[in-house]
Amino acid sequence: MISARPPARQPSDISRGTHRVPSLSHWGAFEAVVHDGRLIRCEPFAKDPAPSRILDAMVEQIYSPLRVRRPAVRRGWLDKREAADRTCRGSDEYVEVSWETALGLVAEELQRVRSLYGSQSIFGGSYGWSSAGRLHHARTLTHRFLYSGGGCIDQQGNYSWGAAQFLLPHVIGTYAPVSGRVTDWQSIIAHTRLIIAFGGLALKNGDITSGGAGEHSMGRWLERSVTAGIDFVSISPTRADAPAFINAQWVGIRPNTDTALMLAMAHTLLVAELHDAAFLSSHCVGFDVFADYLLGKPDGVAKSAQWAQTLTGVPRETIEALARRAASTRTMITVAWSLQRGHHGEQPYWAAVTLAAMLGQIGLPGGGFAFGHGSMNGVGNPRGDLPGPEMSAGKNPIGRGIPCARLTDMLLAPGETFAFNGKTLTYPEIRLVYWAGGNPFHHHQDLNRLMRAWQVPETIVVHESWWTPTARRADIVLPATTTLERNDIGGSSRDRFVLAMHQAIAPIGESRNDFDIYRALAALGGHEQTFTDGLDETGWLHRIYQGIRNGCAQRGVSTPAFDEFWQAGHLEYPAPEKDFVLFDAFRADPQRHPLATPSGRIQIFSDAVAAFGYDDCPPHASWMPPAEWLGSSLAAQWPLHLVTNQPADKLHSQLDAGSVSVAGKVNGRAPVWMHPHDAKARGIGAGDVVKVFNERGACLGGAVLDENMQPSVVIMPTGAWFDPQDARLERHGNPNVLTLDIGTSKLAQAPSALTALVDVVKWRDGEAPPVLAHRRPRIWQASNDSAD
Repeated sequence: MISARPPARQPSDISRGTHRVPSLSHWGAFEAVVHDGRLIRCEPFAKDPAPSRILDAMVEQIYSPLRVRRPAVRRGWLDKREAADRTCRGSDEYVEVSWETALGLVAEELQRVRSLYGSQSIFGGSYGWSSAGRLHHARTLTHRFLYSGGGCIDQQGNYSWGAAQFLLPHVIGTYAPVSGRVTDWQSIIAHTRLIIAFGGLALKNGDITSGGAGEHSMGRWLERSVTAGIDFVSISPTRADAPAFINAQWVGIRPNTDTALMLAMAHTLLVAELHDAAFLSSHCVGFDVFADYLLGKPDGVAKSAQWAQTLTGVPRETIEALARRAASTRTMITVAWSLQRGHHGEQPYWAAVTLAAMLGQIGLPGGGFAFGHGSMNGVGNPRGDLPGPEMSAGKNPIGRGIPCARLTDMLLAPGETFAFNGKTLTYPEIRLVYWAGGNPFHHHQDLNRLMRAWQVPETIVVHESWWTPTARRADIVLPATTTLERNDIGGSSRDRFVLAMHQAIAPIGESRNDFDIYRALAALGGHEQTFTDGLDETGWLHRIYQGIRNGCAQRGVSTPAFDEFWQAGHLEYPAPEKDFVLFDAFRADPQRHPLATPSGRIQIFSDAVAAFGYDDCPPHASWMPPAEWLGSSLAAQWPLHLVTNQPADKLHSQLDAGSVSVAGKVNGRAPVWMHPHDAKARGIGAGDVVKVFNERGACLGGAVLDENMQPSVVIMPTGAWFDPQDARLERHGNPNVLTLDIGTSKLAQAPSALTALVDVVKWRDGEAPPVLAHRRPRIWQASNDSAD
């Protein structure tokens, strides 16, 4: 192994006295305060103007009784291996074993499956947010390990913005804007006069940054925008999707109908001749076909404001006035990620780009379109084109994967073909699932269906720090350290800090970091050198940081040596010399700076998509009724549209058992926001335990009444740990037992979680069943055959 001077305290050092060490989470940078080897609190990074309260839950969760302290094997699998009864996953007890035994079992099973069925029978997608650090990023390490050992079936895309990821390259040649590389806030504050936010600008989402951040800046930028005199319009089913201090005009809308509203605004611009014909001619292709569609020439239906009023519930006058207002001033159209997480989720993003093109402001300071301002911290942050910490997963030798959200389809339908972004692919037959750093029983849709699919693989291996719903449904569980029990480097591409992450405490129980687990397994499999590249933790930290230094040097930015950076705890990048404006070079000269589309211009109409011939994704932005919505015949049976959103008290399901998350529950269950009119009609009062249900399943929650939301809509946060009493009832309030598990279209095959109709009733069947989500499974210690 190539090693350098140890960058942090060794276990003997971190057990004495009181000290502070820098660290990082997806909800912000912080200092871990340790006394006599025990973490006592987490203090926000000194330069963070608005730290997240989620930090308050970290200490208790580090020492939670839910920690996985030793390797454990499901009793049934330990007795019968691949022949074990798989229906017992989730209810079986576990037997603790030694690391030697656990690693041997995993290595043997990987060898068995590969030799009998090939690497294409191993699923290693391992989707999840994992840690903010780049070295110990569990999904990256899982891929690196499985790739170095022969490969696996991977996942393509993500649950956050999977539809946009595969659509936008056809329209604008890249999906970079959806990950936060949009016109920056400095330009907006200086030039924008109107921000139209489809999906809102929910400040709670600004607590989270993928990769972590040194500063939470969303609230500050919004405050500065208000001071600059910018007007806001928030288009959402709930007024809560925009903070009160921005004084936004709230346009309440039926869920899943934003595309119709955008098309009607485009129609208004067209018939009033307020569109920028010159820009459409010089920088776009296909507008003539789209214009005919707006006017109703192909189908006899003009996409007018009157037409959209019936679909969206937004008055015709409001739609027309908003279109005219947008054309009269410098306007930024920003679209939340949530809009493309519904059936036909490609369409609102395509429509937003098209609407911005008709306004003719793409490439102008403060104008055009953006994605994600209301979805995550850091979007639009002024940041130079400087590198962040990176670690390569390597190349998958078999080069196969599935669209991220088609997990259940893959497990239930091996050998079945499916369409995806112009290709016809085949689902593999999966014998072994390897998962680290994620919780599919949080983020996937129709969890009862996933439960059935989870019984298909012969073996499931999970690395986890806590006994999550996924860990409790694994055959082999390997205890993984948390961020505070290892060294790392982190940072986001949309934040101006690179953060050192020092080990603060010794590992809890017998937990090991993912790198060391995979290194040991790679040694047993004969590919340790390929996995480690001859480096240990310290060597990799130096390599990752040197990559940052090299990238900065190429751009003329000097950085301190590793030891100086590590001692300081962070690296702060200088502010960019000029504002970033999305597509400004393209606007100035589309011939010299073309987009990476077939035409080099914005594809309002895509010949490539047309050639796919998909019946669920036309070659230009179009209104397509989703499978479930309030305008469908299904609404007679299921009269409420379920909107699921990011919780304000945790990141997805992380820290759900912590005090911050628990304090946000109602009667120990996830809150269910309802309009008072809908609640009264059902005899429901604030705080009542309610059952939310449809044909896919049912869950319990606690009623919260809110008149500042659309009637016929219910809102539930995601993240409650999955707690099924049986296939008919989930006790904790996990709304993904209700959501629809179909692809957005054949183009992207992304999740359609926000397309779901339900009904709600007050729980009247006696005392509500207790929530058991935060209890450990029954665990036996193999050494003395006693249970704990």
